Amino acid sequence: MSEKKKKPQIKKTGKTKKPVGAVKSAKKSVPKRTYKPTVTANTKGRKTNRREKKAPPKPPVKVAFLGGLNEIGKNLTVFECENDIVIVDCGMAFPDGDMLGVDMVIPDYTYLEQNRDKIRGVVITHGHEDHIGGIPYLLAKVNVPIYGTPLTIGLIENKLREHSLSAPPELIKKNAGEHIKLGCFDIELIHVNHSIPDAVAVAMHTPAGIIIHTGDFKIDYTPIEGAMTDLNRFAALGDEGVLALFSESTNAERPGYTPTEQKVTDSFDQLFSKARRKRIIIATFASNISRIQQIINCAQKFGRKVAFSGRSMINYMKVAQELGYVKVPDNIIIDIDQLKEYPPEKIVLATTGSQGEPMSALSRMAYSDHRKVEVGAGDFIIISAKPIPGNERTVGNVVDELLKRGCEVVYESMYEVHVSGHACQEELKLIYSLVKPKYFVPIHGEQKMLQKHRALAMSMGMDGKNIYIGDIGKAVEISEDGIKELDPVTAGKVFVDGLGVGDVGSIVLRDRKHLGQDGLIIIVASLDVYDGHVISGPDIVSRGFVYVRESGDLMDDIRTLALDILEDCSHRNIHEWGVIKNRVKDDVAKLIVKSTGRSPMILPILMEV
Repeated sequence: MSEKKKKPQIKKTGKTKKPVGAVKSAKKSVPKRTYKPTVTANTKGRKTNRREKKAPPKPPVKVAFLGGLNEIGKNLTVFECENDIVIVDCGMAFPDGDMLGVDMVIPDYTYLEQNRDKIRGVVITHGHEDHIGGIPYLLAKVNVPIYGTPLTIGLIENKLREHSLSAPPELIKKNAGEHIKLGCFDIELIHVNHSIPDAVAVAMHTPAGIIIHTGDFKIDYTPIEGAMTDLNRFAALGDEGVLALFSESTNAERPGYTPTEQKVTDSFDQLFSKARRKRIIIATFASNISRIQQIINCAQKFGRKVAFSGRSMINYMKVAQELGYVKVPDNIIIDIDQLKEYPPEKIVLATTGSQGEPMSALSRMAYSDHRKVEVGAGDFIIISAKPIPGNERTVGNVVDELLKRGCEVVYESMYEVHVSGHACQEELKLIYSLVKPKYFVPIHGEQKMLQKHRALAMSMGMDGKNIYIGDIGKAVEISEDGIKELDPVTAGKVFVDGLGVGDVGSIVLRDRKHLGQDGLIIIVASLDVYDGHVISGPDIVSRGFVYVRESGDLMDDIRTLALDILEDCSHRNIHEWGVIKNRVKDDVAKLIVKSTGRSPMILPILMEV
């Protein structure tokens, strides 16, 4: 009986005779991590597909450049991911010599107007005009929230008081180190050094990856105020993995490092000692608040009072003092109207005009056009700024005028009275090495600067195909798979002339240039309303062309020719104003060129009587 009982046990454990059962038993006993489902067709089913399923591709980021490339200023970059747009900076540029009568240049906002529903906000890196100057004109078209550090927002608030906006602006203050959630963008602000406090770089945490926009920066190990650039955070982001780095290129052509602001303090000490019994006048950028702090510190050290001249200088100082970014000792600041109450050796006058701007305080002093300050042999003038490219001649003219008046003038090339707020080559390379980006886009600079920055990145090991040099209006798509150029977007320059925005274009500027170079001839005549013959005139008016009293023969020739043309048109029954005016302009132009070699603008004015 015992042997009979054992047989069923052997049958139970001896199921190796049934192959299908053996496979099922193996599935249960083998650990899940070592299981390889490759035995039968069924084992290639749903479980295997679930394991090998790829993650969906990350959405790309579209970047459009509306300013700041192949130019100095007018910085504005648009980042778009999924259905969200974030704008970084919104600046202006100063007009160049060909933009006659133009006050400033701003970006073309057409692309932003077309995509207004996608815009989640504008993030401003710092408070310089080339980064905030266009904000009032953007808000007049698209009312979007503006984000920035306290000083930056304070300066924007001050600027917006001068503009009448249809809707109150939404200005949000954020400190370096804080995050801003804008749609699918998580914006992180990173502290950097610049020539104005509260400057930040922007790290955009996007579904595509991390994108860093440096803004304007330098690495100052001994800044006048605040901490040095947060290199630790750049390094930490680099360790996480950065998809793309957008880095400024202003000083990409300069080798080495940008000097510390402390060098300016040392130079000021020497120059204040040298000035002795003279009044000191220092011209600098109104926005260079650290430089103003240095001036105040030196004035206190040498027992002088400080006054300010120039509207922008006074406005910047007011905001900086209110927010605590400038430390002012008691009783050291005086009003400009009090200058005559103190001897020259007790005065320091901080003023605008370091770029030779025609309407600036220093220029008015140089040309004896300032209502409250007259300069002369008793003045020691320091120009604590480097001329912006294109302004060298203007600055030189102001210096010449000051020297003619007996002033002693000190400028950058003579002493270290100015250091740049932008990173030189070694600092650019340091940021690049910390961030270790997959793709690199140089920004903020002319073509030669962008190309030099590209060469720096390649010297650090970056493959040239992963570097993109853009232009205004260009757009690119950045993803894990690469960086590729898209169709261009609407972009360009919009001229601000007085209260007019965009009503001055290339044709108007061409006419202004034409008028400035060759002058104007106006031909006025009255024609009979019925048959078109000349009733009175033509009278000839010349402006900026020739001195009429000494060119009577030429004026008579022009008058005779114009009369012949008008009478000929009357005899031929030609009454179309356009045809008559064109004949007058063409034939008179030929006469003037033949007689003088000049090409003035010719404006016929015809009236029917």
